[in-house]
Amino acid sequence: MSLRDRLRLHPDVLKLGVVSFLTDVSSEMIFAVFAVFFTTVAGASTALLGWVEGLADFAASSLNYLAGWLSDRSGRRKGFATAGYAFSTLAKLVLLVSSSIVALSVFRVVERLGKGFRGPPRDAWLASLADKESRGFAYGVHKALDKSGAVIGPLLAYGLLSWRGESASTYATLFLVAFVPAVLGVLVLARMPDQPGVVHEREGVRQNWQHLTPAFKRFLLPSAVFGLAYFSLGFILLKAHALGFGIAEVVLLYALFNASCVMAAPWVGRLGDRIGRRRIVLLGYAAYAGINLWLVFASSRWEIGAVFVVYGLFYAIDESQSKAFIADLEPERRATAVGVYNFVVGMMYLPASLIAAAFWAITPSAAFAASALLSVAAMGALLRAR
Repeated sequence: MSLRDRLRLHPDVLKLGVVSFLTDVSSEMIFAVFAVFFTTVAGASTALLGWVEGLADFAASSLNYLAGWLSDRSGRRKGFATAGYAFSTLAKLVLLVSSSIVALSVFRVVERLGKGFRGPPRDAWLASLADKESRGFAYGVHKALDKSGAVIGPLLAYGLLSWRGESASTYATLFLVAFVPAVLGVLVLARMPDQPGVVHEREGVRQNWQHLTPAFKRFLLPSAVFGLAYFSLGFILLKAHALGFGIAEVVLLYALFNASCVMAAPWVGRLGDRIGRRRIVLLGYAAYAGINLWLVFASSRWEIGAVFVVYGLFYAIDESQSKAFIADLEPERRATAVGVYNFVVGMMYLPASLIAAAFWAITPSAAFAASALLSVAAMGALLRAR
């Protein structure tokens, strides 16, 4: 297959990318200010932030297996993906009613439930739109469009904060503006044709698990170990804030991370198609270990800026190429495989955030050091899972 053929994309890859772009404009406008708003404006503690972020990550994974199994059982992709996007959109209505600690916590958890339900059917849908030789590139382009929204969203938040100041009315306006692109994303998805998968309508959950490939099941152990290392980005944003970045500048750092991811995602996808997805996943683990080791010693503003650039490269690998790798390992029950993977990794996110919060209470450097060590352990587990 020529390079030109491998880089040719099915138009629905781009349409799904537009849906993700609009959704991320909405979600990332909010997330860019959430950690600082939650702790400094609403008055919540850092420990509570760790609990909420961990619960949010767990919520994002709790429905993954169910959504993947239902999607593979029925062969339907669009219906389940649309339901997940719509649920996340409705959750944002909570912010238009209240900004109390309870309301913010409920929003963060409930909004992630929608993400968990839409992910497996959408990722299986993507896998069916590209062959193995170009699958990494397709996932990379989708992730680039997805994270483009995460560049625009924080910039919109920064513009509002710079224009109107950091007041309660500004945040209320920000939450209202963020609601609009989320609705548009659901409308775009509703007009797309479905791309059905193979139907396994008589297959229960137990039989479904038994039919997953041994190679995929072996990949779950290093994924789980790495999940323990992968605490919320909110802690890195807090590190930046502690080193003198104002809340508006923190938003710009978040946009920088997302811009780095946008530029790197197609490139790492093409690299994964060439050298193999297993090696590119290992590279992602190594990059994350390096980032956290750097954060142990980082003490200047330029270092923090550089960390966010490298974090974008890591995120492009982890969020797109791990899913492409799973599509290679599990060719028939892809929605289930993505769901199982997200569920297993998500189960680790709550203890990961709690561990980070506990170490943070001692010293932030301890939290980053623990994450670096766990990332190295995940690399070893993946190498042994050959």
